Amino acid sequence: MQLSRRGDYGLRLILELALLPPGEVAPAATVAEKQNIPLPFLNKIIGQLVVAGLVRTYRGASGGVALARPAAKISILDVVEALDGPVLLNYCLRAAGDCDRDYICPIYLAWGQAQANLIQFLRSTTFDHLALQARQLMAAQGERNDGQQAVSTAV
Repeated sequence: MQLSRRGDYGLRLILELALLPPGEVAPAATVAEKQNIPLPFLNKIIGQLVVAGLVRTYRGASGGVALARPAAKISILDVVEALDGPVLLNYCLRAAGDCDRDYICPIYLAWGQAQANLIQFLRSTTFDHLALQARQLMAAQGERNDGQQAVSTAV
């Protein structure tokens, strides 16, 4: 399975929105610029995520996009499935009986277990945790940059 560009951009959008204070709205153009996503493509993604019930859009001068529910209630799996469809590691796993070898094939069983594990991981990884990690990474990067500036100044 390879995540599509649409899926990647959608995940980045949801993370950007999860980093906002509750109730805050972000202009799509601002998200597009910060995340380096072409605005027309981002607008299409936003439309799909609205239909999936993951984001809301607001019109007007102070309009934009915001999460439709708390970040703790949105998983990576929600976003991936909304934009790319169901997670499928191999064509033989589309539906029981689609593969005439599924009842005798240990590879089918291995793919099935790997897919189940991946789906469980994606379902349990929510954007409140990802936003927390992002804040920690940004803080650590800021500390590294401060250290680099101190070294540069000393030299």
